[in-house]
Amino acid sequence: MDKIRILLVDDHALFREGLVRLLEGQADLEMVASCASGEEAAAILRENPLDLVLLDYDLGKERGFEFIARARNAGFKGRFLMVTAGMSDAESVQALDMGVSGIFPKHSSPGVLTEAIRKVMSGETWLDQDSIRALVEATKHPGRPAQVKALTAREKQVLQGVFEGLTNKEIGARLGISESSVKAGLQQLFHKTGVRTRSQLVRIALEERQAGRR
Repeated sequence: MDKIRILLVDDHALFREGLVRLLEGQADLEMVASCASGEEAAAILRENPLDLVLLDYDLGKERGFEFIARARNAGFKGRFLMVTAGMSDAESVQALDMGVSGIFPKHSSPGVLTEAIRKVMSGETWLDQDSIRALVEATKHPGRPAQVKALTAREKQVLQGVFEGLTNKEIGARLGISESSVKAGLQQLFHKTGVRTRSQLVRIALEERQAGRR
């Protein structure tokens, strides 16, 4: 099995070094590089094939969002997992709207991070309770019109599975359909909602729930 190639971007040297030691001990993970700034990270991206960027939200002179935009413009197709000491509700929502695969709080157990990495690399979303609360609050005061149009009953069931953090296989088992049928349903959801990632679909699911309560 190919290893997951990782870049860590965090401006706190001690945290960065501790995380590198933790991840280097995992047989399925490869720490390609670590750095403290978006500028350094951009240079590393140009020179190395990467699957995942572990990105601190607050990089001192810049925010992680700036690097995400720069990396996407440069053609980076991998995933982002935000590793943060704290983000506001609005920032958490913005991160998901930008397509990050998850938000991991620094106060969480370091060992849980390896689980989060594997989950997002399997195409799932990693959200802690604070991030979910931020999304719930955002749906109470939406800043944009609802994006969901005419979902079928099956698509709503798949969307519910995404919201609960289930894998495609688990969703298929729950609904009694094949994994390929789940994937087809997800493609329809992406098309109808206009989003690109499962993390963005989580927000759509919350908007659907909120609309159903009105």
